[in-house]
Amino acid sequence: MQKRNTQQRRDDIVEWVNQAGQVQVDEMAARFGTSEVTIRKDLTVLAEEKRVLRQYGGAAPMPMLQQFGQAQQSGSAQPSGSGPASQHAQQVSPPVKSAIAQLAAQLVDDSSKLILDSGNTTAALIPFLTQSKLVVMTNSLRNASELTIADNEPTVLMTGGTWDAHSQAFQGRMAENMISAYSFDIAFIGASGLDVARGTTTLNELTGLSKAMAGVASKVVILAESEKFTYRMPNLELAWDDIDVLVTDRGINEQIKQKIEQQGVTVMVAPANGE
Repeated sequence: MQKRNTQQRRDDIVEWVNQAGQVQVDEMAARFGTSEVTIRKDLTVLAEEKRVLRQYGGAAPMPMLQQFGQAQQSGSAQPSGSGPASQHAQQVSPPVKSAIAQLAAQLVDDSSKLILDSGNTTAALIPFLTQSKLVVMTNSLRNASELTIADNEPTVLMTGGTWDAHSQAFQGRMAENMISAYSFDIAFIGASGLDVARGTTTLNELTGLSKAMAGVASKVVILAESEKFTYRMPNLELAWDDIDVLVTDRGINEQIKQKIEQQGVTVMVAPANGE
């Protein structure tokens, strides 16, 4: 009975994704009354069967799916070196996030030790982390899962800690202590909001982990879309004094860019990428 239910759920997922275009993991979990872990397992199987495309946080239809029909369910293996993370994530990641991530990845060298914060923009970095012998610590289960199937096989470390449903990541003192036991070359951190005068901001009062990440990294890099300057958030997360680089898109106002650079932050502007 369980096997039949599982197969029916996966068939329903494929039908929903094909109709909707893109569907998020949390939406699927709510609709089918199961856990996000189970949905991710479903998507892994469906991606291997070439019935859906894996993307960060969900799934999208296979290109030209209608031309292949049921023949794609025959179980043909993917070519070596073309797993879901490396082959498809860049195609389906929103263009602005992908452009920011691709530019930020240029800061990484072989054998770098990195911290990768939770969040959609930082997650978009993973397909571009193709350097060899990387060590990556993250507080995100999603990031860890994608990193473990990356072709360059980075060493993956998890922070542990207390699960925070709002950020969909581990937070708290245990996570902060784990990070503080290491040293890193670069911390890639996202931002809910950007304040020209203050730095990165958030609605979440759990800012300790971001500060811990910044404290143990030689270089702190913020990945954030320019529209984040319009988001008014009450809680300061990282001051500009704690930040070395802001990677954003070309929507940033030139005066804002200059004001941030005057505070000692290098601003890298990603070119348009499909928009």
